[in-house]
Amino acid sequence: VRLVESGGVLVQSGGSLRLSCAASGFSFRTATISWYRQAPGKERLLVASITPVGEATDYTDSVKGRFTISRDNAKSTLYLQMNSLKPDDTAVYYCYTGLGRGYWGQGTQVTVSS
Repeated sequence: VRLVESGGVLVQSGGSLRLSCAASGFSFRTATISWYRQAPGKERLLVASITPVGEATDYTDSVKGRFTISRDNAKSTLYLQMNSLKPDDTAVYYCYTGLGRGYWGQGTQVTVSS
């Protein structure tokens, strides 16, 4: 199982960014996939989740209306569109699947400057 995140950069407050997570080694189209984030000195927290065919999504309150999770099962890729970014969104962003023992990607750094 491999999850590889990309797209994290330094962006100004109010800006937008799209993260990607390329998956391989498992049946992507059957798995619920999630984005988590971990800010410096804080615990890793769930940001958003999406069910196998995208029929349902869930978001933590702080990103509702600003972030959109989506997936392309043909490409085995998960996305996170982030709009109206705030400095509090600064974190390492990880994708995660709970299949089997659970698997994490290596993370991608998002930094939002004020």
